[in-house]
Amino acid sequence: MEQTKNIILEETIDLIKDKIGEELNEITVERAVFGLFFSGVKLSTGHGGLCFTPVKEMPEAVCCPSSAKAMPLSGKLKGISVLKYIEEIHSDNPLKRTLGIAALNALSTFYWEREKELDYKVVIREDAFEKVDVTKFKKTVVIGALVPMLKKLTKENSDYKVLEMDSRTLKGDELEHYAPATDASIYVPDADLLVITGVTLLNNTLNDLLKIAKKGAEIIVTGPTASMIPDALFKRGVTIVGGIIVTKSDELLDIISEGGSGYHFFEKYAERTIIRKI
Repeated sequence: MEQTKNIILEETIDLIKDKIGEELNEITVERAVFGLFFSGVKLSTGHGGLCFTPVKEMPEAVCCPSSAKAMPLSGKLKGISVLKYIEEIHSDNPLKRTLGIAALNALSTFYWEREKELDYKVVIREDAFEKVDVTKFKKTVVIGALVPMLKKLTKENSDYKVLEMDSRTLKGDELEHYAPATDASIYVPDADLLVITGVTLLNNTLNDLLKIAKKGAEIIVTGPTASMIPDALFKRGVTIVGGIIVTKSDELLDIISEGGSGYHFFEKYAERTIIRKI
């Protein structure tokens, strides 16, 4: 069963197929790992990619017998064509989508390593949160509990709203700025700065958010899930993509398989990355 087509990911898949070409037919997935916070893959080329693990989307995960439905191919994920993985991005199964996006991100890194003439710049070892000057913007909306950005906005006493599905992910002063994610149509159109978690790519809400964004707004999509070629995002008004590039695939997959998060692998096995238009 397929979910509603994710047009941004569909365009990105078509583009990566066009950019890499026939060589895609020879690339397989060498390792696939589901972690508590992130899931990831290593390709036969050695390149790695990550995606957020959507634990809350898997009610089957609380029951051992029914959890077999969540990932029926467990134990059989090695050696499968990467094309099969990225086709699963449109699956109704959240775990299959997760590995599909991780594979797409790994392929993006593979492409960037070989292609030197891009119409955008991939800057390694830079953090999108650190580069944005929040004082320049009258109103900010943050989609998701992006803690570094929320701390920065709170410190500057900025006028902001944070839209989140679960208010329990917010703490202290952040709760004063909370609004439910269902109120996006109320707040997003007025935002001069819009900061969106890459998880919206996984749950297929990003395209609708970008449709209602203010024209000319600074729009940042960020997180390991968004670590892909940015053409479809830039086409829809995104100005900066913040992601990661995996530098040591096996070591990173080992970390996430033990419940590790970004604190455990940044600057060791992966680097923060900013993608900007030239």
